[in-house]
Amino acid sequence: MANSAPPVTEGFAPYHVADAGKPCQTWYKIMGDLDSSPSPPLILLHGGPGAGHNYFVPPFTELYEKHGIPLVFYDQVGCGKSTHLQEKNGDTAFWSLKLFVNELDNLVKHLGLDNDRGFFIFGQSWGGMLGGAYATARPKGLKRLIIGSGPASIPLYIEGVKELLKGLPPDVQKTLAECEERGDTTSDEYKAAAAVWMKKHVFRLDEFPQAVLDTIQNTKTDPTVYTTMCGPSEFQITGTIKDMDFTQDAHKIDIPVLLLNGRYDEASDLCIAPWFREIPKVKWVQLEQASHMGFYEDRERYLELVGGFITQ
Repeated sequence: MANSAPPVTEGFAPYHVADAGKPCQTWYKIMGDLDSSPSPPLILLHGGPGAGHNYFVPPFTELYEKHGIPLVFYDQVGCGKSTHLQEKNGDTAFWSLKLFVNELDNLVKHLGLDNDRGFFIFGQSWGGMLGGAYATARPKGLKRLIIGSGPASIPLYIEGVKELLKGLPPDVQKTLAECEERGDTTSDEYKAAAAVWMKKHVFRLDEFPQAVLDTIQNTKTDPTVYTTMCGPSEFQITGTIKDMDFTQDAHKIDIPVLLLNGRYDEASDLCIAPWFREIPKVKWVQLEQASHMGFYEDRERYLELVGGFITQ
């Protein structure tokens, strides 16, 4: 199977958003055949918010090649090839968790996956939060959920980040603090300091693959979603997600769940632990050599865990 190019189809799912002011649509790409495959598909929920699907493609193609699991990539509304809404920049009422939960549900129904055969979900970072929130409603067809470095609580994520920052060189800590104090997150000085954090807690490999660069570029090309929902940086969460906490609802997730994070992850154990405590059927694996993108940093082990969990 690995020697033949997988069948790939692309399309758009119309998505009606009452207060969008224009028609919206969600772009998706399917790798494999949803009808003929013996396995239900895996829907991948990207991070950001607003980062796009790009960085998932190279590693997860290997998952398809090894296990024959059809993959559904998509760009959440506001980024990538889906409808952009830059006119909604700063509109905290519009850019809500509900908007993206409804979009995911709309895509599932558009693809006809809300049936007994069902589907799996993998969500990474913000996508893990989205996947967890979606699963609490016990949607028809959802069989299993993998949350990769997705905080159960943003307040706990922030608390964990503060502790991790203490492990950076003093001059880097000073630069980050001073730049953020004066609202400077675009200078070369700030970017250089932030790169130290990135190298230690987000992506520990020597070079960024093109797919990861493409994902980073998505948030630069249109920062509307990221800045409104997250804020100016990974360290200052001031947007609409700043108070999100799923601790009280996680017990509603009644399917098997796999939690993954890295030893050096910016999504530290502190913010992953509530998922583990509250979800009834859950397993948690931490990858010793990884940070926030374990499917690149420890690709073989990461995909082995995801593939094994889905096919067991």
